[in-house]
Amino acid sequence: MTVLTAQKRDEGSARAARTAGLLPAVVYGRKEKSTPIAIPLVNFQKAFREAGESTVITLEGLGEPKDVLIQEVAYDALSGLPLHADFYAIEKGQTVTVSVPLQFEGVSPAVKELGGILTKVMHELEVEAQPKDLPHFISVPIEKLDTLESQIHVSDLVLPAGVTAEADGNDVVAMISVAVEEKEEVAPVDLSAIEVEKKGKKEEEGAALAAAGEADAGKGKSEKK
Repeated sequence: MTVLTAQKRDEGSARAARTAGLLPAVVYGRKEKSTPIAIPLVNFQKAFREAGESTVITLEGLGEPKDVLIQEVAYDALSGLPLHADFYAIEKGQTVTVSVPLQFEGVSPAVKELGGILTKVMHELEVEAQPKDLPHFISVPIEKLDTLESQIHVSDLVLPAGVTAEADGNDVVAMISVAVEEKEEVAPVDLSAIEVEKKGKKEEEGAALAAAGEADAGKGKSEKK
């Protein structure tokens, strides 16, 4: 079990907490009053890497230990560091609904041998369970994808005891796609337009020659005079 030590903080002291190397946070629950807290930033980052948002963390330093889930984390757009975190306190006996990451494992024969493309339709699965039963991730064995028509559905996943999927069993988790070669379309040549254009050019050339002939004739008459 991942453990974090927190301390209470005053409302509006978030900037001071960050300056001191602490992460401003709040803990609340269905029967838990919202309480501003602060946690060493380094410790939070380590715990978040280990637990994510789907594994229960024990929060100490606020009286009796509290089982919590990391509900939401806000990040600085420039540094990428956490700016604030929300913790949801879980009651004993309460089931929770969380999104658990999917972990794709193995090698798909359809990809390796048939040239198919693995398409991951889902990357996490929403489940309901007692906090103690929540898995850190759910395995998706892609070796089941052995033909170009293969699919893995939610009903194909093996969930731990006490864990129920909230998604429909027929929802697709992963499938094989086939690359389709796009042929370059060549625009058809309009021969009639070319003929019309050629005809137009000939008429223009004829008119120009006629005009030139008339000009020469006029010039000859003027010279005779």
